Amino acid sequence: MRVGFIGLGVMGAPMARHLAAAGHEIVTVLNRSPLPADLEAAVVGSAAEVARRSEVVITMLPDTPDVERVLFGKDGVAEGISAGTLVIDMSSISPIATERFAAKLREAGAGYLDAPVSGGEVGAKAASLTVRCGQR
Repeated sequence: MRVGFIGLGVMGAPMARHLAAAGHEIVTVLNRSPLPADLEAAVVGSAAEVARRSEVVITMLPDTPDVERVLFGKDGVAEGISAGTLVIDMSSISPIATERFAAKLREAGAGYLDAPVSGGEVGAKAASLTVRCGQR
């Protein structure tokens, strides 16, 4: 599966590594953190391009404004999303904003899962994170 992963920081990089090790193709966009050298991924120029090239888009970002910018800002995921694409936000953000984000993506025909994680960097590296998932 082609998985777009946006947010390859302390938590996201190990998570993406596990997905790649399981055989998924990772597509990403460079953001604040440089791409880890050991993580092979197709690097594209924008979050919109990540969405165009992915079946599933995962975000793992620090805060609500970061997720909103990546999803709906200039060249954001919403600009490249196709009907049937699934967006999974694994960030710990505002539930009120999450409802709004889900509604906007549903209008474009995309699915949205609110799936924040706990377990920290250790859990991300060990593939032992706890994922709480809700469909919005």
